[in-house]
Amino acid sequence: MEYTYHCKGTCAMIINLEIDDEKKLHNVEFIGGCDGNHKGIVRLVEGQDAETVAKTLAGTTCGPRATSCPDQLAKAIESALGKAV
Repeated sequence: MEYTYHCKGTCAMIINLEIDDEKKLHNVEFIGGCDGNHKGIVRLVEGQDAETVAKTLAGTTCGPRATSCPDQLAKAIESALGKAV
């Protein structure tokens, strides 16, 4: 399943991702924000279990912000899987 999430409170504006039938993450793409950091996140999560990634990244902050790009990815995954965000 392909999914697009509109970020809130981060430099990244949009996260595109795919979750396969086995709930593995693929083709994660951040639009906007810190390109190098996003490339690193994408490499780390490719092929990983979506629920595990969401649980691991949820609650990560960025400086004084209450959220971050990793936290927004967690929210995108939860939303894609139909869980409350």
